[in-house]
Order: sequence, then structure tokens, then C-alpha cells
Amino acid sequence: MERRNFLKSVAVAGTSASVLTSCTSANQAAGNEFASGHIVHSVYFWLKEGISDEEEKDFLNFFEILKTIASIHSFHVGKPAATTAREVVDNSFQYNIIVTFKSLADVNTYEKHPDHLSAIDQYSKYWTKVAVRDTELL
Repeated sequence: MERRNFLKSVAVAGTSASVLTSCTSANQAAGNEFASGHIVHSVYFWLKEGISDEEEKDFLNFFEILKTIASIHSFHVGKPAATTAREVVDNSFQYNIIVTFKSLADVNTYEKHPDHLSAIDQYSKYWTKVAVRDTELL
């Protein structure tokens, strides 16, 4: 049984599921950036070794341009957290962005947006690797 159908059947069967349903509805009503059906676009950046502080500061302007694109629901910039070193943890990147979108159509608009493409052309000189992870929330 698919997870979504399972959750619906549980909602009919028990009161705990009705609590889950009401929490989901409340999150969506409040404009929660992590609502069911939203897309979470996580992008990790590995910068070139030896770039100056000035170049790194210039690189951060890349994010300032991206976050102005209208199809974005929310935009966050981060650096690796100082979590406990474990085999499954990869903190080798220098920056990441977490961007949420309300739909796949919004992601597609963002990916093809002239400001997005222009910013990549302008700032890609600063990175050696980029990894993208897209997730559709349940």
C-alpha cells in the first residue's frame, strides 16, 4: 500500500491520525514552507581552494540574486554544522541553500529563469562542485 493511501486509511480508523491531519492542515493554512506537496531544493557548494575572503564574499552575492526569483516560497543559506563526525555525515561542502517551492512548476520556472542562469554564469568561477537534492514532501 502506498504511504499516502496508508495514512488516509489510518485517518479513518483512529483518533491519532485525526491529530496528524489537523496538524498538516494547520501547517498548510499557516503557509508552512515545509507543507505536503512542496519541493525542497537542497544545493551544496564546494568552493575552489585558495579563493580569497573577497572572492568568497563576492560568491555570497550569488544567493542574493537567486532569492529574488518570484517562484521561490522560501530561501535559506547555510554552512556545515559542527555535528559529530560519523561515516554517514558529509560536511565537506562550504555552503548550501535550501529553497522551497510550492509545486514542480515553480521549480521548473526557477531552473529556467534568466536571473538564475545568469547568476550561475557569473558565479560558477568560484566552485568546483555542486550537488542538488530535490525532495517532494509527503
